Amino acid sequence: MSKQFIQTPLGMPDILPKDQAFWEKIQSVLKEFASFYGFKKIDTPILEYTEIFEKGIGPVSDIVEKEMYSLKTRGGDSLTLRPEGTAPIARAYLQHGMQNLTQPVKLYYLGPFFRHERPQEGRYRQFHQFGFEVLGERSPAIDAQVIQLSYRILEALKIKKLTILINSMGCSLCRPYFKKILKNYLSAKGSQLCPTCKKRMKKNPLRVLDCKEEKCQRIKNQAPKIVDHLCEDCKGHFKEVLEFLDELRLPYILDHCLVRGLDYYTKTVFEIIPLSISDMKEGSGVDIKSQVALVGGGRYDDLIKLFSRRDVPAMGAAAGVERIMREIRNFGEIQSDHSKKPVVFIAQLGELGKRKSLKLFDDFQKAKILVAESFGRDNIKSQLKVADKLNVKYSLILGQKEALEGTIILREMDNGRQEIVKLDKIVEVVKRKLKK
Repeated sequence: MSKQFIQTPLGMPDILPKDQAFWEKIQSVLKEFASFYGFKKIDTPILEYTEIFEKGIGPVSDIVEKEMYSLKTRGGDSLTLRPEGTAPIARAYLQHGMQNLTQPVKLYYLGPFFRHERPQEGRYRQFHQFGFEVLGERSPAIDAQVIQLSYRILEALKIKKLTILINSMGCSLCRPYFKKILKNYLSAKGSQLCPTCKKRMKKNPLRVLDCKEEKCQRIKNQAPKIVDHLCEDCKGHFKEVLEFLDELRLPYILDHCLVRGLDYYTKTVFEIIPLSISDMKEGSGVDIKSQVALVGGGRYDDLIKLFSRRDVPAMGAAAGVERIMREIRNFGEIQSDHSKKPVVFIAQLGELGKRKSLKLFDDFQKAKILVAESFGRDNIKSQLKVADKLNVKYSLILGQKEALEGTIILREMDNGRQEIVKLDKIVEVVKRKLKK
């Protein structure tokens, strides 16, 4: 029999106890900032109808063409494990009549997502994201606020070197014109493009600008810039977004090759990468292309029109939890173990001692004093060895004799001093000692 079944599927890692402190910190900061900025939590199903993603993301995107986990139900429905969070939230907005609420509707989420791609550091087949969506508002101030919120969360997680990459994707009026200009430019360079970009050039030339292959870098860097071909509305919108970022003193650079990978984006698109602007200067020795975005997003004013006739402008962002955890570890300012450690250890001997110890454990929990125990062991010496390893301040020893007399032995672990305390007074005695 193959031993493969006792391993996780490729690219779908366990989240081990040693990693949980990072998760808890990210969730705590996320909840705090989301509440302050007025976002309400939403959870959508892990499975959605496949058409939601085919229509929303775009049939020629990498996600739809190559990365979705899809299945057929017994009833013949096509369902897909969600590869991203925006299209499901657009669906929920329509399904639950949120357009009748006071606009904008501000939602946030946190959960697992799935994409079938080659696993590597920072990219997994099952990964986790948190994200923000603002639906029903077209003001550039919302674009700036979503970027601001994303940046401040990373800052609060002690990730110190951050830069915002920003661009405009234009809209349905000016983007088709730019696509023609870009396609003409790329056609002249066709023989120099990588095989993937040769295909992209025919289906969606904007995707060539997203290529990471070395041979395509010079070609895309010298390509026409979309900001030079924006309509007046898109140009004015983008200008205001940048003015807001200037006012907020957030570090950004214009990245003319930033297009993101999904078809629903319009106007503002952005990413936040773990590099300072000084690191990005030529000659710094840092490979910018190798940097994976911690947060990315943009405006998607036309997405809901694909699902209905409603005109609902929207702006959103999504952050990769595993990528953020990697950066947090690099800086080492959040410990990988739980920050709260037990200060008391209960050692017991005999059936009566064990029963009394279980009740005592409950009393300490109600007093919010963190205790440890080893109820599965009966040897006092082995239990105190565990207490030593945990580096607790006090050990409480409750044997058969103490249990019958209603007492307990309190031992100070640093000097070995012991005293006998009434069992019903021990919680208060420990509480007073800890205050001192």
